[in-house]
Amino acid sequence: MFLMHPVCLVISLGSGLAYRGCLGGKGALGSGLLWMLPMLAMAALVNPAFNHQGATILAYLPSGNPLTLESIVYGLAAAGMLCAVMVWFSCYTQVMTSDKFVYLFGRIIPALSLVLSMALGFVPRFAAQFRVVREAQRCVGRDVGEGSVFRRVRIAVTIFSILVTWALENAIETADSMKSRGYGLPGRTAFSIYPFDRRDKMALLWLGGCGFYIACGWMAGGLDWRWFPTIRGATLTPMVLSFPLAYLALCLTPVILDRREDRKWNSLRSKT
Repeated sequence: MFLMHPVCLVISLGSGLAYRGCLGGKGALGSGLLWMLPMLAMAALVNPAFNHQGATILAYLPSGNPLTLESIVYGLAAAGMLCAVMVWFSCYTQVMTSDKFVYLFGRIIPALSLVLSMALGFVPRFAAQFRVVREAQRCVGRDVGEGSVFRRVRIAVTIFSILVTWALENAIETADSMKSRGYGLPGRTAFSIYPFDRRDKMALLWLGGCGFYIACGWMAGGLDWRWFPTIRGATLTPMVLSFPLAYLALCLTPVILDRREDRKWNSLRSKT
């Protein structure tokens, strides 16, 4: 989000897609490209209609405003940045489960971490329950996609009411379960299956080192890139070249770790 350098955008988007493919397979990768390409094309078309900055004029619009190469390229870059953020957050939702979130922040911010973990877990459950309720209504002849506008609105309100009732009942059951398990009592202990071992320390040191080096390069201007009025970046030197390489190493870290664990798991399974 903070680096609009085109090389960094390509690295971030490519690494995010590679990691998404590792987590969900070719199907998840194909679905990601399915919505990503139209977004890139739309940004390339919409941005020049409102942004007329740039020195390279390609043509003039019917309104008299210039169509510049810089505005088109900047639109593609902005869309690439947005796609990269969405891809990485989709990977985050698959990796970071509620128990991992509670393990990381449970002792620092116990109440907030519990609320956030419950909220993150509630969203997919709410979506799944919506599909169940909608299918049940469709089976009794109350499909929200058929009939007049008033009928569809009435059916949609009915489905929403059912979902709200289900959510409230689920909240009461969760509160009763937490109370019966002793939540909030003094001296209550917490159980976790995630130990902080040497591998975690080495990974944290590696990520922190790469992040610190990239931050230093960003503050020193090694990752600066100008889009208007002309496209221009920092002078290419060995030091400047090292910053994108460090960024590549940082973005590929989860991909390398995931593939390494897969090979290790397959090797253990082949020996059994």
